[in-house]
Amino acid sequence: MSEAPARVLATQAALDLIAKLQEKHGAVMFHQSGGCCDGSSPMCYPVGDYLVAPDDVRLGEIGGAAFFMSRSQFEYWRYTQLIIDVVEGMGGMFSLENGTGSRFLTRSKLFTEAEQAALQAQKTSSG
Repeated sequence: MSEAPARVLATQAALDLIAKLQEKHGAVMFHQSGGCCDGSSPMCYPVGDYLVAPDDVRLGEIGGAAFFMSRSQFEYWRYTQLIIDVVEGMGGMFSLENGTGSRFLTRSKLFTEAEQAALQAQKTSSG
């Protein structure tokens, strides 16, 4: 059985921006926006400033920051690996990178059949 792939990854540019935000704000976390006010951007918050819902799914960690999304959104994206990147522009209104001249952006790729099988095996073995 192959090792399950990460559900969320970050580019080096994203890791660099996360490190800068952590230096300034302390521990941070992410929540993938579902498309309301700030579109479908990954939103970065100081830990404790955003209340994660009981049914939110923790996809993993990038740059030491936990990454969550709503259960309903996860059901739609479950076959997709999220790749968090950075581009020039205005960050989400409430996201910590707002005002830096850069913003987080979610890119994605579909998991292969082998990767999906490894994720399912991991889910089955971990309960």
